[in-house]
Amino acid sequence: MKTRIVRIGNSRGIRIPKPLLEQAGLEDEVELRVVESGLIIERRTSRRTGWSEAARLVKERGADDLLDDPPPTQFDESEWTWE
Repeated sequence: MKTRIVRIGNSRGIRIPKPLLEQAGLEDEVELRVVESGLIIERRTSRRTGWSEAARLVKERGADDLLDDPPPTQFDESEWTWE
């Protein structure tokens, strides 16, 4: 699709037809990235998208233990009793 770069104040912009926005899944915020051949416009996603689902799967697999035992502290090395 061919379009024109238009003046928007001191900046420039392009008009993107609604069907293209819907097809690309673009909403209010996007990421712009410069590449050798031009610009790439990408959907903006939260950096933590999918974390809760991944954490749930890890817990279901029983792989949510600490990787290493915590190092002992001075408190652990002294004798103490619960009161």
